[in-house]
Amino acid sequence: MGQAKKMQTHFQLDENIIYLNHAAVAPWPKVTRDAVVAFANENLHLGAKNYPQWTLRETGLREKLRRLINAPSSDDIALLKSTSEGLSFIAYGLPWENGDNIVLPAGEFPSNRIVWETLHRFGVETRQVDIKHTADPERDLIAAMDDNTRLLSCSSVQYSNGLRLDLVQLGEACRQHEVLFCVDAIQSLGVRRFDVAEVKADFVVADGHKWLLGPEGLALFYCSEALRDKLELHEYGWHMLAHAGDFSQPEWQIAANAQRFECGSPNMLGTVALDASLGLILDTGIDHIENTVLSNTAHLLTELGKINGIELLTPREDYRHAGIVTFRHEHTPAEDIYRAMMLAGMVCAARGGGVRLSPHFHTSEQQLENTLRWIGDFVGK
Repeated sequence: MGQAKKMQTHFQLDENIIYLNHAAVAPWPKVTRDAVVAFANENLHLGAKNYPQWTLRETGLREKLRRLINAPSSDDIALLKSTSEGLSFIAYGLPWENGDNIVLPAGEFPSNRIVWETLHRFGVETRQVDIKHTADPERDLIAAMDDNTRLLSCSSVQYSNGLRLDLVQLGEACRQHEVLFCVDAIQSLGVRRFDVAEVKADFVVADGHKWLLGPEGLALFYCSEALRDKLELHEYGWHMLAHAGDFSQPEWQIAANAQRFECGSPNMLGTVALDASLGLILDTGIDHIENTVLSNTAHLLTELGKINGIELLTPREDYRHAGIVTFRHEHTPAEDIYRAMMLAGMVCAARGGGVRLSPHFHTSEQQLENTLRWIGDFVGK
């Protein structure tokens, strides 16, 4: 069976739509739907009789996420509600001093901006660096750091225009300047290989509902072992304890591993779903997925660039993009193109002043060709 046909067995999208919106909320693969249905049926008939087996699923998901980012141990992985929650744990866990500053790219998704801006009450400055109008965004981010910089926080791929940053270069600079490095990897995990040791990231956060093909409401939070004890906790409950299942102990101790960041009952339904989706991704192979997605985006960038009046907002260089392609037209407003595409069954997004396309590894060549033909016809009218 060819790879394209094989993918059709995993994804059963309506034949009348072309899904180009994985940078927002992804469709589930069939294996994920089946896992959720099986879990619901088990709950319907048995309730929580098999709860001990459910916790094994949770353990398995932590290990899959560890493999995904090549973390030293699954003890470094917490399962949180969202990217925003993970960033908030960092922002309100670190001990800030008046005069400290945080460096981040301008135009970041609000989750990776607002939380840092709230620290102004403690005298912490947020320095936002324009990286959309520079030939060397890493250089400009590094240049914005000084002796008072405590943390650099950036998305691995910018959500609006798809710009991919050189995380290795940034991580090395942070290490040299003794600056903490936080990566919002939501727009690259599930698309590209990620190695937390190579990147030298102290923190990695990413929700599972985009390129990881999972549900909303469950996110990866990686915190290096060296910093685990340095984050002050502000949420407490039974699940973040060293002996979480023993409710009879009058004395309690915070878990030594990353479970300390999970205060209450786990999201078992989300765990089942994300575990299934991530299993498919790992079985398919990140290298294969990366090659396919980069081929898709390169093709879109090349062919869109041939359409009269189209301006590409996403860099064309292979090392500068991942799965996102954003474009606009010199005469036709982006909102008009977006609305028309949605009505025609091409699911996309309006972002950064343009139309954002984000196909995944299961998107067929024919779907891309049909999209390009439609765009050319629409703006050419």
